Amino acid sequence: MNISVIEKLQEKFGDHFHTEPTFREQYCQAPTGITLSPPDGVVIVRNEQDIVDIVTFCSVEGLPMIPSGARTSIEGQINAPQGGICIDCSEMNAITDISIEDMTATIQPGVTREQLNEALRGTGLFFSVDPGANASIGGMAATRASGTNSVRYGTMATNVRAARLVMVDGSIANIGSRAVKSAMGLDLLSLAVGSEGTLGIFSELTVKLHPLPEVILSGVCAFDSVENAVRAVTDTLKSALPIARIELLNVSAVRACNAYSKLGLSEKPHLFVELHVNSLSMPGNIALFEEHVHRYGGEVQLSSHPEEREALWVARHDAWWAFHAFYEGCQGIPTDICVPLSCLSACISATETDIANTGLKAPLIGHVGDGNFHLLLMLREGEEETPVIQGFLSRLAERALSYGGTISGEHGVGQGKIKWMPVQHGAALHLMKAIKSALDPHNIMNPAKMY
Repeated sequence: MNISVIEKLQEKFGDHFHTEPTFREQYCQAPTGITLSPPDGVVIVRNEQDIVDIVTFCSVEGLPMIPSGARTSIEGQINAPQGGICIDCSEMNAITDISIEDMTATIQPGVTREQLNEALRGTGLFFSVDPGANASIGGMAATRASGTNSVRYGTMATNVRAARLVMVDGSIANIGSRAVKSAMGLDLLSLAVGSEGTLGIFSELTVKLHPLPEVILSGVCAFDSVENAVRAVTDTLKSALPIARIELLNVSAVRACNAYSKLGLSEKPHLFVELHVNSLSMPGNIALFEEHVHRYGGEVQLSSHPEEREALWVARHDAWWAFHAFYEGCQGIPTDICVPLSCLSACISATETDIANTGLKAPLIGHVGDGNFHLLLMLREGEEETPVIQGFLSRLAERALSYGGTISGEHGVGQGKIKWMPVQHGAALHLMKAIKSALDPHNIMNPAKMY
């Protein structure tokens, strides 16, 4: 970026524009093995017009632009391998409307999920998508995030009703509708959600809210094998029980979480569960759930005490830190595959056999109600590029596809999974590239990501 461009940006955006190296270095993130690449500059936007102004400027100057929110993505979505301008939306954090009757909230993209739920206290509603981190909702929409509640309440793909999208020429597209459904034209909202800033930048979103359950039961279930735990999950979901969260931890994950969060669990595969019920149905729901768990030799402990529930889910969300503390001196490489529920047990079994044969340290944890699971490969510095590790990652990806699944259930593509796009999508990738070229002909919206 030349001096004249920097001067124009300084004149236009004043102290909202930053080029200091220490500042710019906060705006790059990449998975292990990919070079950290900070942007040439950062513009902090505070309203929609700011986004329009910087997008229009970048378009005229031919500068790459990289949108950023809470910076919690892990596949390199906010890395800047071609330089350019990072558009920081974190200070666009106003909640502009909460409609109790429509059960929607209209927000700016920098609003975080915790911020929105705090604002919803006393309304009887909540925003359900919980990826663990206190992510910005604009970023969650961009990566099509999900998390622990998705088995009951859906992912970002089903929880965004409408949006305003700033296009590469600075125009604004209103996509979707506050109405529950629409049959008017192409579903551009579904195209934008999950596009990772490569087609446009969200300046506003309307998201779906859900009623708070009358009673929340949470607890743990221990099993002698992962296979039996997954079978219990399948039976439970088929029985239409109101499961809101159902998370699997294998033995190595349980050991690490025990050590870090002082859980005191037996060293067996576990399910962390949460049921959203009402007082009338609660006894029957508990009895039926226990029946499914006992059928596969499991042990159940359930509680309705909020403090016990909080401790359980804090431990689940702290798993990343628990694994790093347990495997001291290692850096984790996260994986994220998702398969049909009918194939989950076989896929996990084959993966655990592969882990054992390869001699890896790889705790497993996952949103098994969605067929989605994660491994964190705990490696020493430099190990990630070895043939052993790359071979394992290739087999894991191929295994997911062989079971009719996907190589990313929720983390997105970014730079980290870009090499797998042709393998998973084949000729459909050409269609994606054609859409990208039509909307961003000069490839300046988050370039070198996804396509």
